[in-house]
Amino acid sequence: MTHDSTDKPRRRGRPPKVARDDPDTRAALLRSGLEVLTEHGFTVSGIDGILKRVGVPKGSFYYYFDSKEAFGRAVMEQYGAYFAAKLDRHLGDDSRPPLARLEAFVEDAAAGMARHDFRRGCLVGNLGQEAGSLPQGYREWLQATLADWQRRLAHCLHEAQAIGELAESADCDRLSEAFWIGWEGAVMRARLERGPRPLDTFITTYMQGLPR
Repeated sequence: MTHDSTDKPRRRGRPPKVARDDPDTRAALLRSGLEVLTEHGFTVSGIDGILKRVGVPKGSFYYYFDSKEAFGRAVMEQYGAYFAAKLDRHLGDDSRPPLARLEAFVEDAAAGMARHDFRRGCLVGNLGQEAGSLPQGYREWLQATLADWQRRLAHCLHEAQAIGELAESADCDRLSEAFWIGWEGAVMRARLERGPRPLDTFITTYMQGLPR
């Protein structure tokens, strides 16, 4: 939807909203927000820094988002969709045995962290560490997202069980939950060390501990 800039007089004291709907601008804002939030988290990240990365005026921001909280929700939703697609691509890869799919996911995720010199982590993990200071509703989203990831991995583990890669007695739901608990910790440690060692240690130990 477009508007003529002469429709309304500009109000003094705050930046005017951008008078056009540009999907590229919104996408650039979300991309910048994702970069900042995966590197610094929500609480300490300011709107000005996000705008500076993409050279977008503040008026453009408020054209698309009513507040930082609304912007954060949009970033979270985009990240959730992106990560779910990544999981489906790896865990649903029928060309590999189920457990090899999990290892491929970890390898891909580690390569992604390495591309950014291990400065960026998982948005869900980052926000989880700020749970006490997040806006209302964020915690529920984080819990629902983790539960969704657990279901996707549990399905893959059940496939592994069906073909004999895992013991019949294996509790796939519990093993999936344990993976994500350990994975988020490994990602945090990899950022701390600026290297892949914690990710390698985690996946090796996890795979060795699976009931066969």
